[in-house]
Amino acid sequence: MELLAAADGPSPIVSLFWIALVAVLAPLLSRALRGFVPDVVILLVAGTVLGPFALGWATADGGVDLIKELGLGMLFLLAGYELDPRLLGGKSGRVAWLVWLAGLVFAFGLVTVLADSESTTEHIAVAIAMTSTALGTLLPIIKQAGLLDTALGRAVLAHGAVGELGPIVAMSVLLSSHDIGAALVVLALFVLAALLVGVIPVRLFGRIPDLGAALARMDGGTSQLPVRGSILLLLVLMVVAERFDLDVVLGAFAAGMVLRRLIAAGHPRVDEQLETIGFGLLIPVFFVVSGMAIDLSAVADRPLLWVSFVAAIAVARGLPVWLSERFVPHGRNLASPHERAQLALFAATGLPIIVAVTQVAVSTELMSADTASVLVAAGATTVLLFPLVARLIGGKAPLATAPAHE
Repeated sequence: MELLAAADGPSPIVSLFWIALVAVLAPLLSRALRGFVPDVVILLVAGTVLGPFALGWATADGGVDLIKELGLGMLFLLAGYELDPRLLGGKSGRVAWLVWLAGLVFAFGLVTVLADSESTTEHIAVAIAMTSTALGTLLPIIKQAGLLDTALGRAVLAHGAVGELGPIVAMSVLLSSHDIGAALVVLALFVLAALLVGVIPVRLFGRIPDLGAALARMDGGTSQLPVRGSILLLLVLMVVAERFDLDVVLGAFAAGMVLRRLIAAGHPRVDEQLETIGFGLLIPVFFVVSGMAIDLSAVADRPLLWVSFVAAIAVARGLPVWLSERFVPHGRNLASPHERAQLALFAATGLPIIVAVTQVAVSTELMSADTASVLVAAGATTVLLFPLVARLIGGKAPLATAPAHE
């Protein structure tokens, strides 16, 4: 073991060796534990143990960080691809948006009252992180539980869709270097650019009918043109977001939504191939390297803050969702108290956006690394505990889960 970690620190290839080993072992361990511990949590914990704050066997140096950034992009591209825009509209969609906004305001007030920091921007960053929903992580869980086509499953999808998109937009607007008015203008320009990027290929396919067939013929072998085009789309919108001084997560998410439209228009299916690339390499690297940034000593030194963050996430995100199902009629309300409690716990399950928000906040010096470590640890705890408790409330223990999409 010690031979693989040189005195001057591990080389990039050694770091990737440990990351690849963890990526292989994580789903096997999750299955051995019957899904009680999602593999995304195992990846984060393993990264924490392997990283510079613990064993020091792996680092993000030498290009590993770039692979992690691509993993972040691929994670949110797939999240955007899975998002059905219809979930964001209608009466239930509008209620989900109002619930999320109410939760954001409530979370900001809660953090302002309880936090020691005097930085308003840090309070905003923490509030955004606390009101996210890890829909991609939840999808395999509710699919295996047979809940996807039930009223509870549809409610999880509606609140989860808003709980993904809302924090991403808020992060880009509220944590950017612009004031809010300028940030909204920049966001509108980005949306326009994303629409142009999406419309041009659709028009080309419409005017050149043979183009789709040509892409289909180049779908395999050494060409893999649709996959290459999808990755180019991802990088184009990440670059556009960066140029507009927005977070690249927004560009990646927009790329997924554009890709969904292209595929829905009858073009070659690339989602399974992208999942293979993403979940086979890039996304595990993202989670393991993100775990390396968690300082275990900071978490151990502030256990009360850790528990407080977990409780605050449950209250700030879960309670408004529960109240909306109980008291706000929107035509699809859950009648069962057990289902309302399950929905609140599922909606409060968040991790990837928490990781993304804390990374942005730390890189722009809006949040200390210690606070970010505790907040990410709290997010991992929600993924570990909240779906489990929700399943137990419903009378079912979790089985071995499929790979998490978020």
